Amino acid sequence: MPYLQAEPAIVSRWQRALRNETKLKVGVVWAGNALHKGDKQRSIAAEAVLPRLVMPGVQLYSLQKETRPEDGAVLASLGTGIADLAPALGSFADTAAAVETLDLVISVDTSVAHMAGGLGRPVWMLLPYALDWRWMRDREDSPWYPTMRLFRQQRPRAWDSVIASAVTELARVAAGEEALRWPPSFENEARAHRSP
Repeated sequence: MPYLQAEPAIVSRWQRALRNETKLKVGVVWAGNALHKGDKQRSIAAEAVLPRLVMPGVQLYSLQKETRPEDGAVLASLGTGIADLAPALGSFADTAAAVETLDLVISVDTSVAHMAGGLGRPVWMLLPYALDWRWMRDREDSPWYPTMRLFRQQRPRAWDSVIASAVTELARVAAGEEALRWPPSFENEARAHRSP
């Protein structure tokens, strides 16, 4: 890990663009492709999640490539609490470079979450109850992506507790508990690799 790498020149552009931001820089993706057969299970309405993630010490960045008609009003209502990066994300190379520049990505099960994991960046995946086999059961981490934390529904379509848990943890990270960006297993693995 990581097994992906963002293009350095594009990363440099994002670093320059975001260099004056002193808050925790958090990318968010709340919905996948609406045509995906499992979209109703994996995607979350913007109004259900975004206002709750706006908090002191955090600057949100939308990595949502295609917003749905109802998302526009939600994004507008949050004002400077969230910056929409979509107009600058022309390709996966642009998205990878933006992710490399952020402190954390919070996403539903989409390509952006997999990309963040492949880049070795801290990423929190918000998972539905009826999930893809890759996420196994009863785990808060992923064997595929050591830097990923999993936040799971306890029953079908019950996003409230998942979002509440992510909001609570994000507030703790913003207050200085940096280690919470990573799954507990990540520090153990990093320590094992550092040992002689």
